[in-house]
Amino acid sequence: MKVSYHGHSVVKIEANGKRILIDPFISGNPQTDLKADEVQADVILLTHGHSDHVGDTLSIAQNNDALIVAPFELATYLGWKGARTHPMSIGGSYQFEFGTVALTQAFHSSSYTEEEDQKIIYTGMPAGILFTDNQKTIYHAGDTGLFTDMKMIGERNKIDIAFLPIGDNFTMGPKDAVTAAEWLQAKKVVPIHYNTFPDIEQNPEDFVSSLPEGVGTVLKAGDTID
Repeated sequence: MKVSYHGHSVVKIEANGKRILIDPFISGNPQTDLKADEVQADVILLTHGHSDHVGDTLSIAQNNDALIVAPFELATYLGWKGARTHPMSIGGSYQFEFGTVALTQAFHSSSYTEEEDQKIIYTGMPAGILFTDNQKTIYHAGDTGLFTDMKMIGERNKIDIAFLPIGDNFTMGPKDAVTAAEWLQAKKVVPIHYNTFPDIEQNPEDFVSSLPEGVGTVLKAGDTID
């Protein structure tokens, strides 16, 4: 498995011959190294419906005939837009040819905003994502506050890499993310969802220095972990 980070909450996984994108917010993302019209993907995993996570999902899916895996209401909405989707709900898991996806709870909100019509569309419960290729396990927390069931997620899964939001204001801040890392017991912890907008400016190095030595790592856009 090859895992790379591409700014904000964008994560790419290459596993079992498939290219998997999580929350591909690319256009309008000052932190990313990607270009939406050049991205290649077989699968897109979404945590929730906010525009800084759904991002370029529809255009990428159309260009690549990619499968979108998302919470039920969000998958339904994107299906109405012509996308090929697989809906899931929190607590469920599904074994695909490229690996197993499970959705965990996340404490946040989830909606898609159609700016021109000043319309907000409810897109179901937000989620975190557990992905495993039967050898390694990745946890992408999505947008969330701290919650005690992270202890159970850590106890029941041997997490190799956890991607945790640290931006505060909309999600956990660094202090709560340190507690989340402790509960999850992941081998590696990567901060995400920070410095994209003024309201979520943080110093990721300070966060990493608060973790046990060797656990935290700051990835720049395009950096890879094998």
